[in-house]
Amino acid sequence: MGTLSVRAAMGKLTAQVLATVNGPYRTRQSAQQLAALIADPSSAQAHNAAAFAFFSEIAPAVQSAFIAEMNVDEAKVKAVARQFADMAGYPLPLAS
Repeated sequence: MGTLSVRAAMGKLTAQVLATVNGPYRTRQSAQQLAALIADPSSAQAHNAAAFAFFSEIAPAVQSAFIAEMNVDEAKVKAVARQFADMAGYPLPLAS
């Protein structure tokens, strides 16, 4: 796959993630903002809807691809996912 094809695939992935986390909640998070939110423990404490939607509504494989694409610290993301899972009372894929 050429560089252009990889960029197009990543652009579609990012668009899918942002549509899922922004659409229902009428937010306008950018990819960079969402990447920061999913690694920030204060997102869970603030009950951030976009961050929770990422953990609960995005397929695990897409979550992993987004984390890699955005170069987010996976350990931090998993810690935030555990916080959301504890509050929600049910398991989230990245919380394990």
